[in-house]
This record gives sequence, structure tokens and C-alpha cells, in this order.
Amino acid sequence: MKNLETDIAIIERILAGDKSGYKALAERHKSYALTIAYKIVGNREDAEEIAQDAFIQAFQALSNFNKEAKFTTWFYRIVFNAALMFKRKHQLLTDDISVSPVAQAIPADTENSLKRAEQQKYIQQALGRLSPDDVTMITLFYLKEQSLEEIGQVVGISAETAKVKLCRARKRLAEEMKTMLGKELHTLLN
Repeated sequence: MKNLETDIAIIERILAGDKSGYKALAERHKSYALTIAYKIVGNREDAEEIAQDAFIQAFQALSNFNKEAKFTTWFYRIVFNAALMFKRKHQLLTDDISVSPVAQAIPADTENSLKRAEQQKYIQQALGRLSPDDVTMITLFYLKEQSLEEIGQVVGISAETAKVKLCRARKRLAEEMKTMLGKELHTLLN
């Protein structure tokens, strides 16, 4: 039954002294934390370090968590801020998509698979040229399917501002794709 347990129930267990709740909460959210951190810093090892640091920060501040809010929104804001601070501090460049485990996992045995792999490659390259804010907006909305309200809470802006930033991020992504591919863009996306 613990799989059906809500984040709030786990937090209440932790605050009551049940140390096993830390592991349950971390297991539940580690993949998403890694994804957000990775999209910002572009390096898996650094993303793992950022996610771990974010969990430590979150667990230390758990008593201050407003139980009326969603834990995920609060936690991912911590991850987002930790990743941005890390990126600013280390001034990292994003890695090439060819070393990404996601890109390596795409099957290339059919024409459609090859086309999808190529699309993914160019999208990731274009994302690598965008600012961390743009990448975060696109990742949260399209890959993590968060609402504009949730995105706003994660990055500390209003839903309306998130909508504007997402629109601008999409336009910059399209511009990068157009710059990279020129006339080939239409062929690749169809």
C-alpha cells in the first residue's frame, strides 16, 4: 500500500521520525530531479550531484514545507535553483547529444526509427544552444507535461509569465532548428 501513499503522507511520516520515508520520497522523485538538473547542466555526473544536493536541501527544510502545496512543485524549484547555481558557478558547456544515454537508447532499425533518432538529435542540439531557462520551460511543459501553473511555481513566476516564456522558448528553438538545418528542416519534421 505504500506505493499509493501520497507525498504528504510520507512527509508526515518523516516529520514523525520515520527515517524510511526519506528513501521512499527520494525513490519516487529521483528520476525527475535528475532530468531537470541534466537539462540545465548537460552532464549526468553533475546532474546526479545536483539532485543529491537538492534532496539534502529539501530534507533539511522539510519542516518548513507548506502541506497545502504540492511537494513536487516545491522540490523541483529547489532542484531548478540548485542546477542554475551550479551552472553559473561552473560555467559548464552542454555535452553533445551523441554521448546522451537517451540518444543511445533510440532503436535505429527502421526508417521511422532513423527519422525519429535524427529528429531527436537535432532537437537536442538546438536545445543545447538555448539558455537554461528556455530548456527548462520546454522540458517541463513538453517532456514532463506540467501545467503552466506548475511550471510557474517551479521557476517562481506567474502562469501568465510562464506562458510567455514558453512561447518565446519555442520560437528560439524553432529559430535554432532553422539556423542549423535551413531547408532540410521541413523535410526532417514531415
